[in-house]
Amino acid sequence: MGMTEAQALKIAKELQFEGKLLGPAATEIKRLYNLFIAVDATQVEINPLVETGDGRVFCVDAKMNFDDSASYRQKDIFSYETFEEHDPREVDAHQFNLNYIGMDGNIACLVNGAGLAMATMDLIKLHGGEPANFLDVGGAVTEDAVFNAVRIITSDPRVKCVLINIFGGIVNCATIANGVVNAVNKIGLNVPMVVRLEGTNVDAAKAIMKKSGLKILTANNLDDAAVKAVASLPK
Repeated sequence: MGMTEAQALKIAKELQFEGKLLGPAATEIKRLYNLFIAVDATQVEINPLVETGDGRVFCVDAKMNFDDSASYRQKDIFSYETFEEHDPREVDAHQFNLNYIGMDGNIACLVNGAGLAMATMDLIKLHGGEPANFLDVGGAVTEDAVFNAVRIITSDPRVKCVLINIFGGIVNCATIANGVVNAVNKIGLNVPMVVRLEGTNVDAAKAIMKKSGLKILTANNLDDAAVKAVASLPK
């Protein structure tokens, strides 16, 4: 159904358009809405929206962000994308369907689910630490993606601890464990690693970790993991 004429007129009135400018403003608002939907935008920012003395309303400048998940159907738009101004780790992570955002702290995070990732970072800060990144491995993560997630977060020279927090509903904890062990064995690890695993195949995952012989700190819950991560930082 999309935006109706009545809705567009109401928005135009809220923006204080009136008289002969009301109709053109509503038309422009509907066009912006249709554009937003058509190109899978996450943001369309118009500044300024201009009204002229001869009764016209039009956009002078616009900034747009697009949904990365829609790149497969917006190929023309994404063909213009360049990566010169991106964090190299974000670009690297994107290749493996990892949602990575670099931050300024020194505790690297590897988590499944955006909500759990935010909660993990909040608890790190609550206990006096600073997260080095946001990294959501997603629900369909593979061992190879976990391997590369560990590689990417440990490539940050500011990282002094790695915190892995997984609640496996869709995610198989054994997949996470195998990916982590493989990464540490091949890449090496020079900082403490704290791991909290719960959910699908958690017992198998813990057995994999134990059998590896790696020096990994295990945590019973998220709060325990955050406390141990902060405590492991160099004094």
